[in-house]
Amino acid sequence: MIKKEVVIGFIVGIIANAIGLFLAATLLGDGDDPFKVIHAAQSEYFLGKLTSLGAVLNLGAFFVFIKKRQDYRARGVILATVCIAIFTFILKFV
Repeated sequence: MIKKEVVIGFIVGIIANAIGLFLAATLLGDGDDPFKVIHAAQSEYFLGKLTSLGAVLNLGAFFVFIKKRQDYRARGVILATVCIAIFTFILKFV
């Protein structure tokens, strides 16, 4: 039961980050297609920064789960955020 709650929180964290990534790409892309902006970010080596901006939506998901007293789901969101931080670290130094 606990693992299920953590997995649900992890999935919510990944989805929130994906939505945040597309919002950041849309807002910072000057009206261009978000997929073009993400591709350009990858080719110009700032995809990690864009992904980090997308992780801001995880704060909202985390605090919603804390407010509803769903601590294990909040742990899943934190786990997703840590995985995204590791991904960003790998993008930066590889």
